[in-house]
Amino acid sequence: MNTVLCRSDAVDGTSTPCLPPPATPSYMVDHHVVEGIEERPALAPHTDTDARLLVRLIQCRQCSKPFSSPVTMPCGHTVCQRCLPAPQRRVNISYPQTLDHQLGILCPVCGQENSTADCNVDVTVSKIMALLVDYVSRWTAKHAEVVLTLEEVPQPPNDALISEKEMKGHVAQYGGGRLAGTFQMAVDGLLDYWADVAYSKSPGCEKDDLEDLDLDHFNSLRDAISTEMDCMVCYNTMLDPTTTPCGHTFCRHCLMRTLDHSIICPVCRRDVYLSPSLLYQPKNHCLASILDQVWPEVVAARKHTVSEEERPEGALDVPLFVCTLALPGMPCFLHIFEPRYRLMMRRCMEGNRKFGMLMYNQASTSQGDLGVTRFLEYGTLLHIVNFQLLPDGRSLVETVGVSRFRVIEHGMLDGYDVGRIERVDDISLGTEKRLEATEVGTAQSQAALYNAQHPPVPMTAANCPELLTTIELFQACKQYILDMRARSAPWLSERLVRAYGDCPDDPATFPYWFAAVLPIAEEQKYLLLRTTSVRERLKIVYMWIRRIEGQRLLLPRCGGYIGNILATCMGGFHASLTAFISTS
Repeated sequence: MNTVLCRSDAVDGTSTPCLPPPATPSYMVDHHVVEGIEERPALAPHTDTDARLLVRLIQCRQCSKPFSSPVTMPCGHTVCQRCLPAPQRRVNISYPQTLDHQLGILCPVCGQENSTADCNVDVTVSKIMALLVDYVSRWTAKHAEVVLTLEEVPQPPNDALISEKEMKGHVAQYGGGRLAGTFQMAVDGLLDYWADVAYSKSPGCEKDDLEDLDLDHFNSLRDAISTEMDCMVCYNTMLDPTTTPCGHTFCRHCLMRTLDHSIICPVCRRDVYLSPSLLYQPKNHCLASILDQVWPEVVAARKHTVSEEERPEGALDVPLFVCTLALPGMPCFLHIFEPRYRLMMRRCMEGNRKFGMLMYNQASTSQGDLGVTRFLEYGTLLHIVNFQLLPDGRSLVETVGVSRFRVIEHGMLDGYDVGRIERVDDISLGTEKRLEATEVGTAQSQAALYNAQHPPVPMTAANCPELLTTIELFQACKQYILDMRARSAPWLSERLVRAYGDCPDDPATFPYWFAAVLPIAEEQKYLLLRTTSVRERLKIVYMWIRRIEGQRLLLPRCGGYIGNILATCMGGFHASLTAFISTS
């Protein structure tokens, strides 16, 4: 882009090159804190470039005015509520089954589609804007005698070469210094988001006095909004700010720890439909930029503190119990009698009461980067709920599944396995919706083409679960539970229901409950631990049901001697489930 000279009567009396808006450096990139970033000074409001950049941090990219009722969308971008496009109905999306999730809004910045349920007013940015408007207006009234002439300098789009005449923008006079004047110019709608500003001092206004005034204003504003930048969980300055769909913002690490224990917002107590790892959740770009530019020294200090608190990379600090299958949210009852596992349990009770449960690798198959190990690489992290030590040293342990994980590295400690694990979480709700819409739409198109060519054997939901929406899959599975209860299926006895709870109404947790009570091979249930989509888990469960129903329909047709042999060998319906699924 060509350099265009601004007015020669700039504040310092020299011509200042008007460069394109500088890229905003960030100490907090994507989902983690970047290591090795050196501390840098905060922006200097007494320079033309920095004063303009500070105001750009709180300007809407759509209307170019300071944020009004700002909405931070799941993609991490913030715009004024009035600048959001009208909601549109989304096709082939059923989960969650609420109207606001079935209506979508396109982000004006990145074009990503977000459900209307996730587009709420950003509480933190709203409070910051209210403080800024009030404080700047009072500051301007107090220092009205310090008048500057501000000229908007539009930026040429896409490196286009345009004449200096075409670069002329709005010109206005404001009191209060550079920062106050630039903010007021944006409020009046005279400053485009991408434009720069040329400043001209009024007669009698000394440069040193103006710089001192701008610096005092900047420091006062920092103090005024500093408390709004604190996380409501740790009460420190937010690090990698992450905003929930309800509009509240926390440190990413703090929100992760909160979601480990509850799916409700720590402030408003609304349900938060986010994966606890927040792996796919973008940061709040607006707040992250403000923190990086206004409080870089605080961000650097917080980054250093968090890095010191985190465990060293590569530590094998998770005890691993290679025994059986455990599922998230489901109870797991253990009888501990081996000395090595007695030691492991004692250490768990002295620590965080957590350990990982893994299945044996009976087929000796390769487990990804681990190679051939004696256990399968995916497991469930268990939390000890109740621990009963028996007189002879054995113990009865009641645990509940907390989350899924994948083993990254493993070793031995005093006879039992330990490892470094990586948490496994579901994809974001937005990605889940897009997956459903794409899969159902594609399946419908393929089914129409196939059925036209093969009318005797049509493609239906019975042999192609992709044709069903997520809610239809869930409803079909729940209907099967109702049918089996009506037939008094032994695997739905009152004793099992007391242990594992009643059938959940949440499609995300239903597959785990169903797998916990259904008497099929654990190798089949293990498939659920590897999936990262609610829809994929429901499809697995749906196909289990289709196979079981198919087996039940085949048995009555096998009459005479063969039918008697089948009935005797399977021992009734309960055994037929296990035998059929185990060998399928």
